[in-house]
Amino acid sequence: MSSGIQVAGVYVRDQDEALAFYVDKLGFRVHTDVRNGEFRWLTVQHPDQPSFQLGLFQPGPPIHDAATAQTLRAIVAKGAMPSLVLEVDDCRAAYARMHAAGVEFTQEPVERYGSVDAGFRDPSGNGWKMIQSRG
Repeated sequence: MSSGIQVAGVYVRDQDEALAFYVDKLGFRVHTDVRNGEFRWLTVQHPDQPSFQLGLFQPGPPIHDAATAQTLRAIVAKGAMPSLVLEVDDCRAAYARMHAAGVEFTQEPVERYGSVDAGFRDPSGNGWKMIQSRG
């Protein structure tokens, strides 16, 4: 039996938009997509990491009131949330593939710290660092 973090989430402005981005542009796959009244539990997985789920959660009822939801959406849109990190085998090749698919990059691939990294954002404003695996 294994233990550890199973789901970590990000706030998104629109779950359908986020789902299309993570599946069609990043190559993730849907793990869970269920609704309970107003709340939608939507998680995706990277195909190489089946034990971890990324939750794509929309601020709002029943968790947040309207004012809190609006504040959270604004904070995410400004890129103020901590960056997520995506490890890839070849950063330049992943950049070319994702850029061609319409991913908005904030930093082209740069060689530093003995690796290559790039930066991009999802449609909601969540920042990502894409780092080439060492070795």
